[in-house]
Amino acid sequence: MNIPEVGFNHNKTANREIEVIDLEEIYQRKESLNHTPTLPHRVNFYLLIHIEEGEGEHLIDFVSHSYQSGAFITIQKNQVHAFDFSHKPKGKVLLFTQTFIDQALANMRLPEFSPVHLGDTYQPVFVPTPEVLSSTQQLLAEIVKELRHPESNSLIVMFLFSSLSLMLRRVMPENHHDRLSKDQLGKFSRFVELLEQNFHRTRDATHYADKIHSTYKTLNLICKLATNQTAKQLIDAYTILEAKRRLVLDGLPTQQLAYELGFEDASNFVKYFKKHTLITPSRFQKQFILK
Repeated sequence: MNIPEVGFNHNKTANREIEVIDLEEIYQRKESLNHTPTLPHRVNFYLLIHIEEGEGEHLIDFVSHSYQSGAFITIQKNQVHAFDFSHKPKGKVLLFTQTFIDQALANMRLPEFSPVHLGDTYQPVFVPTPEVLSSTQQLLAEIVKELRHPESNSLIVMFLFSSLSLMLRRVMPENHHDRLSKDQLGKFSRFVELLEQNFHRTRDATHYADKIHSTYKTLNLICKLATNQTAKQLIDAYTILEAKRRLVLDGLPTQQLAYELGFEDASNFVKYFKKHTLITPSRFQKQFILK
């Protein structure tokens, strides 16, 4: 089983960069989709899933996270995930693209979306207090209402989305990004962007510090503030995560993947992978490909 990559369907949204769908609609449409929602698939957009009623588990980057009624589940762009429909939970899925985020950032004071899933305290599933839950559900309902309006206004959608994001951000567990100044957040986002582009060429933290016109010490401080991890730990975390994705996504043999990730030979890659995951790449691969 290779993991499919799923893109945002602009035809379905009349070229809007945001869509809200009911989980029930996914149950009904799953036979006609080009991927199976309950099996791991990689998305090139963001998802915010709200569970109105029900419980289950959601697989995110090969880790199962339990959820219950009232929960919000956040999926970042390029993550691999899979739905759990065994109990047919009720809820909504908010899908939005990087373009939508960029437009919202340009039009209002919305905090930047940063790769929080690389942090050691990453918690993609959380349940707000009843008071916050009531407000967020109202905002989500207003977004749906505005998207369905015959004269739907993109700015209204952005304001509602920004209100929802800010409200959730305020109560999300371990939200380290609020510790960063605007300049620090910009440097951190640029570091992660460069890491995603170059991790297979270099895993040297000093190289990335130079590229963002910073010192190794400053980059380390920013990374610790943002994720409770050093720059080197973040580099390793991203390398291992991408190795896992490619092992299953592309079904690559260990030797080929070692070469593509910039390791001198397969044995070095196996040692590196096992050091961080306690299992070999081939064993990890079999856990998902043979399912």
